[in-house]
Amino acid sequence: MATKAPTHRGIPRPTDSSRYSVSDGAPISAGLPGRPRRSELPIATALRRTFAEGYRLSDLRVDALAGLVVGIVALPLSMALAIAVGAAPQHGLYTAIFAGALVAIFGGCRFQVTGPTAAFVVILAPIVTKYGLSGLLTAGFMAGLILIAMGAARLGRLIQYIPHPVTTGFTTGIATVIATLQIKDALGLQVGSMPEHFTDKVAAMWSARSTIQPAEIGVAGTTLALLLLIPRWTKKIPAPLLAISFVAAAVALAQVVFPWLHVATIGTRFHTVVDGVEVTGIPPVLPVPAFPWRGDLSFGLMRELFPAAFAIALLGAIESLLSGVIADGMTGTRHDPDAELVGLGIGNIVAPFFGGIAATGALARTATNVRAGARSPFASVIHAVVVLVSMVALARLVAFVPMASLAALLLLVAWNMSEVRSFVRVVRVAPKSDVFVLLVCYGLTVLFDMVVAVTLGVLTAAILFMRRMAEMTQSRALLDSYAEESGVRLPKGVALYEIHGPLFFGAAQNAMGAMHAIRGDTFAVMILNLGKVSVIDSTGLVALENAIARLVGVHKHVVLAGPLPEPSTIWSKANLRERYKGVHVAPTLEAAMALAEEIAGGPPSSSASRTLAAEAP
Repeated sequence: MATKAPTHRGIPRPTDSSRYSVSDGAPISAGLPGRPRRSELPIATALRRTFAEGYRLSDLRVDALAGLVVGIVALPLSMALAIAVGAAPQHGLYTAIFAGALVAIFGGCRFQVTGPTAAFVVILAPIVTKYGLSGLLTAGFMAGLILIAMGAARLGRLIQYIPHPVTTGFTTGIATVIATLQIKDALGLQVGSMPEHFTDKVAAMWSARSTIQPAEIGVAGTTLALLLLIPRWTKKIPAPLLAISFVAAAVALAQVVFPWLHVATIGTRFHTVVDGVEVTGIPPVLPVPAFPWRGDLSFGLMRELFPAAFAIALLGAIESLLSGVIADGMTGTRHDPDAELVGLGIGNIVAPFFGGIAATGALARTATNVRAGARSPFASVIHAVVVLVSMVALARLVAFVPMASLAALLLLVAWNMSEVRSFVRVVRVAPKSDVFVLLVCYGLTVLFDMVVAVTLGVLTAAILFMRRMAEMTQSRALLDSYAEESGVRLPKGVALYEIHGPLFFGAAQNAMGAMHAIRGDTFAVMILNLGKVSVIDSTGLVALENAIARLVGVHKHVVLAGPLPEPSTIWSKANLRERYKGVHVAPTLEAAMALAEEIAGGPPSSSASRTLAAEAP
């Protein structure tokens, strides 16, 4: 048996840190266990690392306890989230069971707990309204394929390119939508079928305001109060289990004493036919595997569902990777983001065949898993088993759970995920451009959907970032003089043009603008100092070539002073010295000065400096 590594908070840590990469915590050597070769599909790295570090029976006992705690938390949440989407509650349980186990086995984060999440409500609810449950399952299946492709393409680091105002904006927007939609069951509104769009749903609930049920308000209020107060009394037992169990028992007893009292429950709202027998609430059996789509999977259906599937994959990737990063921060470990995407894809491919809806890493359940002492992916697998056993054994009792209690639970979930403090802080502290991105993402998420919000949010943030970078790029021209402020002594007949900052498409035109102010009869050699240019792109190269062509066209010599900016391959492909006669390259500014003096044939001048163009943005 392998020697067990030292632990921190019950988590195995590698004994030889020099063998592990800073980026993902996996062994650098491709021959070491736990990390696939770059040519392999990244899969099951978390499980492989667990076995490579040594896994004992004592670890399994700790994982079993953590899985029990998380399973109890996931049971009411999975049902509530499925209902919020517009599906029957058992579909949320199927998701937690199959996706929860498969993603843990095949993923890259040993602490990740996967299942239905609140973030998906905004995306999945319109799919159910338009395409029904079959369309929802098919979209989840297609999203799984996209996620595997993303993992195989090594796109697991994409979370690093989503700006903070974008994630905060759409997360707060999602929380707003979820909380608003829970008003229906929390107040007992008789709305009927809900429209597809958010504004139409709000209008429908407002039109049904006269149907408010005081009993439903009392149930929701009591549940919410218990959810907030129980953690102050005890944290050993999950608050949702105690709060919802107590309220469900109280409502059942009240209906016996007061037969006229009506409170909507899972049993009164949902019915399922099993072997020809109608079952109230959730069926106490697993579904028979079947194709998610009805009939043949046509190209036309896939084309219609592709935008929704892409949205599911995108949000699933973002939330899972965020959850993995949070787990890393809590445990001091590093997950494999590419393997996590592959595992998430496998879970979303298999789950729809058993009635499971789209799944992703759940932030709150993952944090609960870590706090409960989980040591490996087996904790999440055990959580799935706990949900399965509970579904089969407690199906009849689940039928008594009030809908208003689940609405109260989702109200609390929405508040916890809303990031109100972070939202307010960005508004108060961040630059106006970031505040603009934040508000745009928030508004688009609420009024339209998350894909539009993230797409336009990232695009807006990128444009604003490029504007900032362009403002950082400055240039100046010095002619035939001693520049005291810069410490540069120019030979006679030599001009110096300096560029500071990245020379890319956003800054190229302005960076080369000051050169037009230089009179051609005042110099014979132009030094273009690129030593302070960090990077250059094709647009920057074109602007530079245009300047060189203009100078060479009037019979001037051009010396490019290095070190030349990255990427280095751009210079070998450009062939500037071969294409333009009179172009020279020097490795440093000092070498360029000496070369320019030799070409100009004149000694350094001691005249005063003349700056022909001030710093140009």
